[in-house]
Amino acid sequence: MAKLNFGGTEENVVTREEFPLSKAQDVLKDEVVAVIGYGVQGPGQALNQKDNGINVIVGQRKNSKTWDKAIADGFVPGETLFEIEEALERGTVICYLLSDAAQIALWPTVKKHLTPGKALYFSHGFGITFNEQTGIVPPADVDVFLVAPKGSGTSLRRMFLQGRGLNSSYAIFQDATGKAFERVIALGIAVGSGYLFETDFRKEVFSDLTGERGTLMGCIQGIFAAQYEVLRSKGHSPSESFNETVEELTQSLMPLVAENGMDWMYANCSTTAQRGALDWWKAFRDATKPVFEDLYNSVATGVESQKSIDSNSKPDYREKLDAELAELRESELWQAGKTVRSLRPENQAVEA
Repeated sequence: MAKLNFGGTEENVVTREEFPLSKAQDVLKDEVVAVIGYGVQGPGQALNQKDNGINVIVGQRKNSKTWDKAIADGFVPGETLFEIEEALERGTVICYLLSDAAQIALWPTVKKHLTPGKALYFSHGFGITFNEQTGIVPPADVDVFLVAPKGSGTSLRRMFLQGRGLNSSYAIFQDATGKAFERVIALGIAVGSGYLFETDFRKEVFSDLTGERGTLMGCIQGIFAAQYEVLRSKGHSPSESFNETVEELTQSLMPLVAENGMDWMYANCSTTAQRGALDWWKAFRDATKPVFEDLYNSVATGVESQKSIDSNSKPDYREKLDAELAELRESELWQAGKTVRSLRPENQAVEA
């Protein structure tokens, strides 16, 4: 394990250099990795492991859309694709990748197949951290750990196919076999992590729920909407408002930040842009920091987890979700974005 300096703080990380794929394959050579859930994270993690030579099977409900998707992705019924209970019985490592609400519902079935020496793998600290709400309490004689890729399953797969890697956190909740560390790191490498950084279940879920509701999704949509609405109210066209709010950020500036950092991006913009950004960023920080404090407290006290459980467990959840997503999709902001994206040169029809 390497110790690297992150802005003045040393952290434990594991890289592919010290833990190459060949070592991961050796650690997992006698394991049967059962991926339960083929929705958000399942396909990317299962396919990456499969391509990396790991003995991976998928457990899904037969004749569901996800069952058919697994078949389309190359998993074979009766060989590498099974009904959930059979996959649970066959697996020595159970990758529990269902949604948080579905994990709660299936837990009694999963628990009875967690025989001594098996491993229970998560990609989120939700079920274990909020076990008073979820009821997910593993038996003491199995390893329990997580690998949490810092991005969607789609991104994990795309980056793997490009020969890249998505950074992941890892945590060990329970080491029953004495081999939990090697198992979790091997699985982290096998699913396509660029490098792995150390955390615990509680910190993972607190940071994850805060991030999703904050800068990754909730906050960024709120900021997009606020600026777009101000520009439109001042007479700017939808095209101009969208380009100055979203398109320039996502297509031009954020790639520069990803490559070299915010300071480098500032240094490579116009002096007028630099001056304005340097003058205004602290005002935005000060305005939003109280909201982030409230958000983190709501996560840490279990309010957000309970909201999620209550909402996602309702029989009409999907219909309500679709209605809320439609509100976003049909807003002028994102309808303008649809047209702007269609005008990108790579999306234009090639002339004969």
